[in-house]
Amino acid sequence: MLIIAGSLQVEPGTREAYLAGCEDVMARARATAGCLDFLLAADPLEPDRIHVYERWESAEQLAAFRGSGPDDAQEAAILDADVRRYLIASVEAP
Repeated sequence: MLIIAGSLQVEPGTREAYLAGCEDVMARARATAGCLDFLLAADPLEPDRIHVYERWESAEQLAAFRGSGPDDAQEAAILDADVRRYLIASVEAP
């Protein structure tokens, strides 16, 4: 299992428009084989921060979904990104 997690930074005041532009991507990801969860969400305290959270069954399924990545407008809106890929060996219930 893979977890992709971190944050993006966009200009304050543009975050809601950025997230609205990502709704189709989130829906398509969640409908993709191997996607266990996919979310981009506004940080409640920082007006320029977006949280990234994804869970995938395998790296191959993630790669098949990613394709070319964000479109040019989305990529241009990202001022900074700190997103990491975590390889999970086992999962336990709390």
